[in-house]
Amino acid sequence: MSYVDDKDGEKKQERRREFEANLEKAGLELETEDKSDSKDQKTYFLKIHAPWDVLATYADVLKVKVPFKESDVPHGQDVPLEWLSHPFRLPDHVMHPQPDYFTYPFDKNKMDFFLINDKDTFFPPSTRNRIVFYILARCPYFKEGRKDKDKTGIKRLLSNGTYTAAFPLHDCRYWKRARNAECESERFNLYKHWARFLCFYKEQPLNLIRKYYGEKIGIYFAWLGFYTEMLFFAAVMGFICFTYGLLSYDVNMSSKEICDADIGGSILMCPLCDKKCPFWKLNSTCLSSWQSHLFDNEGTVFFAIFMGIWVTLFLEFWKRRQARLEYEWDLVDFEEEQQQLQIRPEFEIRCTNRRLNRITQEMEPYLPVTSKCARFCLSGATVIFWISLIVACIIGVIAYRLAVYAAFASIIKDPMRKIQLVGRFITPQLATSVTASCINFVIIMILNFFYERVAIWITDMEIPKTHLEYENRLTMKMFLFQFVNYYSSCFYVAFFKGKFVGYPGKYSYMFGNSTKLRNEECDPGGCLIELTTQLVIVMAGKQLWGNIQEALLPLIRNWWSSRKGRHNPENHYSRWEQDHVLQNFSQLGLFYEYLEMVVQFGFITLFVASFPLAPLLALFNNILEIRVDAWKFTTQFRRPVASKARNIGAWQEILNAVAILSVVTNAFIMAFTSDMIPRMVYLYAYSKEASMRGYINNSLSIYNISQIPKENMPEDDWYRDYRYPPGHQKEYTHTMQFWHILAAKMAFIIIMEHVVFVVKFFVAWMIPDVPSDVKARFKRERYLIQEYLHNYEVERLKLQIHKKAIHVMLQLVIALLKQLLK
Repeated sequence: MSYVDDKDGEKKQERRREFEANLEKAGLELETEDKSDSKDQKTYFLKIHAPWDVLATYADVLKVKVPFKESDVPHGQDVPLEWLSHPFRLPDHVMHPQPDYFTYPFDKNKMDFFLINDKDTFFPPSTRNRIVFYILARCPYFKEGRKDKDKTGIKRLLSNGTYTAAFPLHDCRYWKRARNAECESERFNLYKHWARFLCFYKEQPLNLIRKYYGEKIGIYFAWLGFYTEMLFFAAVMGFICFTYGLLSYDVNMSSKEICDADIGGSILMCPLCDKKCPFWKLNSTCLSSWQSHLFDNEGTVFFAIFMGIWVTLFLEFWKRRQARLEYEWDLVDFEEEQQQLQIRPEFEIRCTNRRLNRITQEMEPYLPVTSKCARFCLSGATVIFWISLIVACIIGVIAYRLAVYAAFASIIKDPMRKIQLVGRFITPQLATSVTASCINFVIIMILNFFYERVAIWITDMEIPKTHLEYENRLTMKMFLFQFVNYYSSCFYVAFFKGKFVGYPGKYSYMFGNSTKLRNEECDPGGCLIELTTQLVIVMAGKQLWGNIQEALLPLIRNWWSSRKGRHNPENHYSRWEQDHVLQNFSQLGLFYEYLEMVVQFGFITLFVASFPLAPLLALFNNILEIRVDAWKFTTQFRRPVASKARNIGAWQEILNAVAILSVVTNAFIMAFTSDMIPRMVYLYAYSKEASMRGYINNSLSIYNISQIPKENMPEDDWYRDYRYPPGHQKEYTHTMQFWHILAAKMAFIIIMEHVVFVVKFFVAWMIPDVPSDVKARFKRERYLIQEYLHNYEVERLKLQIHKKAIHVMLQLVIALLKQLLK
């Protein structure tokens, strides 16, 4: 722990004196480094040592599981062609820093039951610092005899500035082994084999991560690594789908007809906006139709179905992986409530009311119902306001798209301007979509910056009682906001754009006819390419910005201190000072890491039908993300206090909800955003040649130019829909083909959803959550524990009886000798 003298020195000095006296009463050994020995000549350092008796006592209290017998259960059979995986393996001493043992909760009264070879190394580092922090969190700093029980714990002392920091020490410098040969130099091993980017193709040393940082951080890296492994299969299938689009480029009849000068060049299309937009020829969208085919082809349907099944496999196999880790890391019987239900210091400070706890029969702080309701109402109103602000921004971006489309159309297509070379490759739709997506991304990042602080503020305002409750509330608020913030623009392009356009002479306008902002139309090839553009810009932009924040900014910020640490020998620049200048790893540190990955998971599942290469982008990002996070933990952060966790918590339920929603969104994208269903209806119901020849002409409707209202005419035909031509008895109303296509779309949604959901539930039912070998090892361990405890107790009883018999015999002998002497 560290502290400095300041203007409130007397009060803080009194608190420190009482706190440190109580720590010594608890059995801890304290050692103070004077400020004159520190580099800045201002900071005092208090080093805390935990002797064996203290560790043993609190290991008994916390029911820490420790080894009592080496495991005799085989891990598995030899895998054929195992030599192929050797390049990806790490040294065995890194992957398995400890042998595999059967474990049992520590009992101080049964010391000889456990395998205690060396008391100094019996408890791993993560367990030792967890025990010390447990003592610090519950140690009071009030004078003996007083009853200020709220004045308890290191968190309160950190929040009121009595101490400036409290952290476990790293065991060595990350770039060099410790000078003491007995030190395991685990930080160095983690940096050498895990945190360097050149190790990106290697497996992660999860057991060493768990041993050094604790189970909670170990679970995060296990989940991230497993997610990245599963992304490989999705990326391969997405790449195959994209390759199919490339290879079928030349047989795409729809694009050929659009680009054909005799077909697409002879079709004059209605203006896409009022006044400023001219009539245009269909073949001007030749390039965008080719681009659309790359992602909107027969392979996309297969890939959308595959991703629905992949999500289920990912979640089910993760449950199995998680169950294996629970067993291997002794988390099976762990109850998170033991650790997480500790009352937050902020709750104790701000809740002045007290009431009797029926369980502990002690007075505890509580928040009155009226105050709680008022805080929840204010919190809910704040969340609704910010979500409404996001929706308002999205509407603003839509208005921008409508307003500038005419400008891009007049500039790009104006023959008097010398930009015809650009105009051949960039359509007004593409220019509008790209600029709007970039503006939307900037708005997303700005809103995200502010809302993160607002979410923390309103969660603090609610004053959650426990840390678990605090994290769950913040998780729901942040994910709800991120969901609306990142995905709303994609939902607009996928499900609303081009769906409420109207037809020439009766167009639909945003905010009514008076605004003259005509609703957007899709390209003749559909809106899928625009959804792809939106997804790529937002997803890739977020990943790029996230990596800059996580890697580049910390590197610049800590460059000076890192250089300083390297060029000062450890005997001149102490271990605790080197760690003190590092960044503090906050309690919400993992929260932001999970949030980033879950938002990415939403991108690659909810809208993956529009961009099959999204899993590939996510795979490349995650390979980098693992090493960046590892680098931060080993080089940039102080060593976090170890904590336990059985699973990834509330994020598991969020992933399940996103997985179910992704089936629905991808079905609707294939039905209403893609042009696949209209093409299939034409091919099997309306084509006379059983081919796609003539599809473009069939998908267009004729409108008499003389009937276009003056306000819609350009200053200085055809349109995309299924309506009867002028002069027909049902002029400009929907044709029967329109209803056939709509029925086919609805049927496709129902069939795809039911097929994918049936397969999902069948796969989930077929794959057990706990592997059979883990069940066997667990049962074997339970059996051995009972057997060993029984034998141990029998031996102890025999020993006690034997001692008692000897004692009785001695008493008889002594009595007999006394009688003889008389």
